[in-house]
Amino acid sequence: MMFDVCALGELLIDFTPIGSSKNGNPLFERNPGGAPANVLAALAKLNKKTAFVGKVGDDQFGHFLEGVLNEQGIKTAGLRFSKDVPTTLAFVHLDESGDRSFSFYRNPGADITLTSEELKKDIITQSRIFHFGSLSLTHEPVRSATLEALRVAKENQILVSFDPNLRPALWNSLEEAKEQILKGMEFADLVKISEEEFEFLTQSGNLEEGTERLCEKYNVSMLLVTMGEKGCFYRVGEETGYQKGFKAATIDTTGAGDAFLGGILYKVIELGLHPHELTLNDMEQVTTFANGLAALSTTRLGGIPSMPTLKEVEEFLLKNHI
Repeated sequence: MMFDVCALGELLIDFTPIGSSKNGNPLFERNPGGAPANVLAALAKLNKKTAFVGKVGDDQFGHFLEGVLNEQGIKTAGLRFSKDVPTTLAFVHLDESGDRSFSFYRNPGADITLTSEELKKDIITQSRIFHFGSLSLTHEPVRSATLEALRVAKENQILVSFDPNLRPALWNSLEEAKEQILKGMEFADLVKISEEEFEFLTQSGNLEEGTERLCEKYNVSMLLVTMGEKGCFYRVGEETGYQKGFKAATIDTTGAGDAFLGGILYKVIELGLHPHELTLNDMEQVTTFANGLAALSTTRLGGIPSMPTLKEVEEFLLKNHI
């Protein structure tokens, strides 16, 4: 295998607030973003071989993003440039506790114009894990490209990781969002969802029951429900568990869920087992590492720039007596 993980999806600019100008107007900093790229950045910082598949505009922002991926050591052979459609932009709004909401400029944005013909399928077939999110299921042609990539991954027995990453503003309707996210689940071996996404998909507050229903119906081997600094709930087959999170001096939660998932995928690769083979003991180790990685990422601004190194995560866990 040439790559540990390849990811398909959105690569965009996050404009993150950094205070006010002398005139009292908000100032925004240009940060590279996009959940699938964040996951790869987390893994690249942990010395894993990664590759990105997606599309940006042939503009200043698009070339900046290509440069960022190259700097991070993420291979960009699968990155395409659109001559007609600009790079997608997101403005991040932070509240007092560092939690964020988004305004998107994507009508259209280059990421949704990726076609099946533009896929570099050899990148997918040369990867141990293929990762995707639901933002590449919101519109055509990228929806068809994503489903084609998933078909290739499944045909080649590549492990599939999925983060629904629900952004209601980007869907025509919540009904369509639910339908497409559940369609994505049909392909997934490993799924990470937030508490809000769990309730949206199951109409249930009961983690035991709801996760059992999802795993059985969609044949998901590992399902993780993230709860911010409270930690995470997980299900592997019949077994479930809860791992508490870490307190951190949070300044920006952008990319924290992606950092967490990067940590999960890193540990799954290190253990060399299929998710359904992991014991509760393994899961405790896997989720502790991922929670530590996520907590540490919230102490810095932005998504990709906030990902810590393996040494930093290990030191953080030691300091917190793990």
